[in-house]
Amino acid sequence: MTHNIDGRKRWLALIVLCLGVLMIVLDSTIVNVALPSIAADLGFSETSLVWVVNAYMLTFGGCLLLGGRLGDLYGHRKLFLGGITLFTLASLACGMANSQVLLVCARAVQGFGGAVVSAVSLSLIMNLFTEPGERAKAMGVYGFVCAGGGSIGVLMGGLLTNLLSWHWIFLVNLPIGIAVYALCVALLPDGRGHTRGERLDVAGAATVTASLMLAVYAIVNGNEAGWTSLPTLGMLVAALALLVLFLRIEARVQHPLMPLGLFRLRNVAVANVVGVLWAAAMFAWFFISALYLQRVLGYRPMQVGLAFLPANLIMALFSLGLSARLVMRFGLRLPLGVGLLLAAAGLAWFARAPADGSFVIDVLPGMTLLGLGAGIAFNPVLLAAMSDVEASESGLASGIVNTSFMMGGAVGLAVLASLAAARTTALQASEAPAAALNGGYHVAFLTGAIFAAVAALFGALLLRTHTTAAGEADADAQADATADNTGVTHRPHASRDTTTENG
Repeated sequence: MTHNIDGRKRWLALIVLCLGVLMIVLDSTIVNVALPSIAADLGFSETSLVWVVNAYMLTFGGCLLLGGRLGDLYGHRKLFLGGITLFTLASLACGMANSQVLLVCARAVQGFGGAVVSAVSLSLIMNLFTEPGERAKAMGVYGFVCAGGGSIGVLMGGLLTNLLSWHWIFLVNLPIGIAVYALCVALLPDGRGHTRGERLDVAGAATVTASLMLAVYAIVNGNEAGWTSLPTLGMLVAALALLVLFLRIEARVQHPLMPLGLFRLRNVAVANVVGVLWAAAMFAWFFISALYLQRVLGYRPMQVGLAFLPANLIMALFSLGLSARLVMRFGLRLPLGVGLLLAAAGLAWFARAPADGSFVIDVLPGMTLLGLGAGIAFNPVLLAAMSDVEASESGLASGIVNTSFMMGGAVGLAVLASLAAARTTALQASEAPAAALNGGYHVAFLTGAIFAAVAALFGALLLRTHTTAAGEADADAQADATADNTGVTHRPHASRDTTTENG
């Protein structure tokens, strides 16, 4: 479905959609700063406090594929509005929570609403902007929101917690959610699902959701329970078994939740592998550098947020215009490769930062390189992940790439945190506490740099760049010519036939 609305209204719709996505992205990090206040107010123990974060991650990571497919079946606009409503109501419950159980349960509902919004928002944007130049610009805006939102969350979390209370990190979502809902109703035309006549693959949905939730639980709980402990290994084995069962179901069912043929499309497969590695590197940057600033250099939460501002401003500059121009001029490969290599250089810079480092010498250069890398690379990754799929599969493709980022980030962070902790433990006997911590962070940064460098090479060598306007125009013309009398548009994969290798 292509939304036939005028240019100005289309860009206003993009702003509103991105505002909804920003609300979801912010919520993944804004809570971290307020955790000590939440623990003191509601009596969380150190062990139980992690569920304020994990409950959200569990349902968010587990339901992305399901949310994307529901959008394809029943309409992306309808699912986006439903997800925003659920997320906003859950935010109200979080802000009013006066017990541990209520807060954790509300966070789980928030995660489900956030998964639905994240899974279908990318599809809505791709369908709003079909002209290659406009699509690249729109994806740049979306990429900036996704890449920079986490850093903004740290700043907002510190500000709201310090000035008001932890309740307001959730209550602030209420006016935003209401405004996003009302503006989306006004700006986005109603549309039916692309796959009318198909049924939801219930068995596939149940197995893949259970598999992802078990995997996320094992990952986020792995550092505490032990990676070689029986519960962790048992859950990982169960998650793998459910994934195998899911693949067998998808190979046989008439209307699969995830058509396996999608992964025969080179750009879809490559972009998702790059997404996993890139997310692992991004999580290394964001979380480990925040720990370095707080625990080694002694920054307060507000100072940590301000330290990320240079990277955010650079990402804004590239994502809101320059990245789109680079994609239109050089295709997908070169910007992706250069951006990820710059990010790898930024992580490598942090990997040599001393325990008594200064902001100008040891923090700012790394933040600058990482801002440049994220600003340049995020747009091509998202465009590549969605470039080969039909409109009827766009929600699913969006859910898959979001799942790749989620799982890559979760696995990467767990692995890097374990490496850092092991290195810190080994250094504690011979180094001061700050130096031992810093030594562990160095290992995490270096590993993240390797992830980013491998992702750069993988994407630069294997991605295909499509011909731009001609291919899109041919696809639209063929789609219009083959629309049947029921109003269902059969959109051929014209873009696959017009791919060229872009060196």
